[in-house]
Amino acid sequence: MPDMLIKLYDLADDWSFIAEQQEHGIEIRKPIGPEKHLIIEWVSRHFSPGWAAEMDTAIANIPRSCFVAVKAFEFVGFACYDATALGYFGPTGVKKSERGQGVGQALLKAALLDMKLKGYGYAVAGNVNDPGYYQNSVGAIEIPDSSPGIYRNQAKSAD
Repeated sequence: MPDMLIKLYDLADDWSFIAEQQEHGIEIRKPIGPEKHLIIEWVSRHFSPGWAAEMDTAIANIPRSCFVAVKAFEFVGFACYDATALGYFGPTGVKKSERGQGVGQALLKAALLDMKLKGYGYAVAGNVNDPGYYQNSVGAIEIPDSSPGIYRNQAKSAD
């Protein structure tokens, strides 16, 4: 799976997606401290322990480098950056029952615009499963010879 490059300087500074999600009862925001264990557990349960470890890193960063989507006081999605490596976007995920409603797009845009505000010119979406999604959403381009990329030497469980 390839890495993809996203030009942050080409992204419009348009945060209207926050209000659009609120109209659907979904709040896009950064998690607060007392939610740390809850979101890490939720990511592990719905996605993977590896992604939960990256969420742990992102929520521990100062300032936090992650966003959550909350509906009726429950998590329905998340997005991280600067979790695996500086300048990297991901992981990100949306609960299956909430997909197709723009939650993933909102989380993606929130994280990328936050990176832009911090001064990043580019973001790398690592180990992308669906390149077309990133191409269509944010104009990402595939980085040649980037697979397996930064994950090539990742340790595996001995069990």
